[in-house]
Amino acid sequence: MILKMRSTCFCRLAVQLLLLCVMALASLVLVGQTSSDPTAPTKSADPSAIDQAWQKASSKYDAQRSAILKEVDQVNHDGPYRADWQSLQSYQVPDWYKDAKFGIFIHWGAYSVPAFGSEWYPRQMYNQGSAEYKHHIATYGPQDKFGYKDFIPMFKAEKFDPAAWASLFKDSGAKYVVPVFEHHDGFAMYDSGLSDWTAVKMGPHRDLVGDLAKAVRAEGLHLGASSHRVEHNFFLGVGREFRSDINDPKYAAFYGPAHTWLTNKRGTPLNNDFTYVSPEWTHDWLARSAEIIQKYHPDVVFFDWWIGQPSVRADLARFSSFYYNYSLKSGGPVGVITYKDYAMHEDSAVLDIERGQLAGIRPQYWQTDTSVSNKSWGYIESDTFKTPEFIVHQLVDVVSKNGNLLMNIGPRSDGTIPDEVQQVLRDVGSWLKVNGDAIYGTRPWKTFGEGPTQVVEGSFNDTNTRPYTPADFRFTAKGDVLYAIELGWPAKPEAVIHSVGTGAAGERTVESVDLLGSDAKVSFENKSDGLHIKLPEQAPGKYAYTFRIRFTGGK
Repeated sequence: MILKMRSTCFCRLAVQLLLLCVMALASLVLVGQTSSDPTAPTKSADPSAIDQAWQKASSKYDAQRSAILKEVDQVNHDGPYRADWQSLQSYQVPDWYKDAKFGIFIHWGAYSVPAFGSEWYPRQMYNQGSAEYKHHIATYGPQDKFGYKDFIPMFKAEKFDPAAWASLFKDSGAKYVVPVFEHHDGFAMYDSGLSDWTAVKMGPHRDLVGDLAKAVRAEGLHLGASSHRVEHNFFLGVGREFRSDINDPKYAAFYGPAHTWLTNKRGTPLNNDFTYVSPEWTHDWLARSAEIIQKYHPDVVFFDWWIGQPSVRADLARFSSFYYNYSLKSGGPVGVITYKDYAMHEDSAVLDIERGQLAGIRPQYWQTDTSVSNKSWGYIESDTFKTPEFIVHQLVDVVSKNGNLLMNIGPRSDGTIPDEVQQVLRDVGSWLKVNGDAIYGTRPWKTFGEGPTQVVEGSFNDTNTRPYTPADFRFTAKGDVLYAIELGWPAKPEAVIHSVGTGAAGERTVESVDLLGSDAKVSFENKSDGLHIKLPEQAPGKYAYTFRIRFTGGK
């Protein structure tokens, strides 16, 4: 019996030693490759060894990271929210956010220097065979000689005027502004105490989002923060497949672990579950996210889709409870987190639908994020832009269905915003100055609208909806007032709203109708098929037209 136990223990020890040898060998292979030829491909290296190289390169900030994580747990211990989904689903979206309706999103970073393809240029320039890969070699040279890091000295933001930006956003009618603090590329646009690769220490040598935050708040707007840091875990992994600077451990602190992005080819909700993610990576993500909260106190935090990766989800719960508890502790309303797909419990935060809409009213509050530009979120030289009419119609539709619209812009690398984009935003703002009562502070009516045009539901479908017609109406409500927004001016001087004034049992009679932006007296008639409104000869403005409807006896 004793001999059998010793034999079993010996076997277990042998297996453990074998595993350690394999890991050590993988590390030696990685080190051997990089020491003799630092840009040699490392795709075949063990992912744990690759991760260790990133951890070693980032170790100088271990103490600061640990201090932040300790505070996260202390705040969670003391606050009303726990770091679990049963507790987090008690979350309530604050009224200011429900009232705001319209926000500005900003994608700006070192990727605006090449201004080619999209804001995914940092990945695509290493993706062999892609247009960005070919463009990069033709324009800058091979990736082992000129890598993404080499764009940072070229990113100077020398014409950046945060006060002018904030004034433009105010003129657009937006109520909150969400700059990207860090995109997938791993370059921090803020003053991070956990990285050397920041806009304060390199490139512009300026706290870009910090300066913008002050200007935005001076205009009375809310500040948000978007972090895509978690996606950096895999974003540059394609650079390990051939000779490139991604393989050089000298730059591991910037390029990250750059693991292979493994996906389910059938695109199930488990699509992103299979990439190697270490606990050290998620803890670092949590610390960096918490640092943004501590330093900049944003009212909104926008996350992209990869926070739903199972290895991330535990620290996502820790962050969510920390952010909610910290915002309450700081004396403000509870913060807002937006998430995509299945990343969070639907009652624990605000669902965001990328470049898409919903077909009907969603009981839980939600948001659409899309861009003025059609091809890229960041600035590229060959982009095209949405019209003000398109944006107004999208805003009206989203608001009628219990949501907000977050509209993105992409500034140039020098900090200037293209004139076409500025004009679009100002035109949207002009419409809101006339019709804002039907947008800000409203809530959904009993139905979102009527008319022949049906929205194509889901992400990446916002440009697939056919143009709206004068027969399309969207409804919003505020107190005892109903707003009916007509998405076109009819050829005949009459508007007919079938959902209102039919004389059905229990329905209140329409008492008055006003057309926002018009001094003309509007006559109307309740008929069996709806409310008939006689229109003035001239349309009061452009894009969409708002009728303010009051009923006898109030609501």
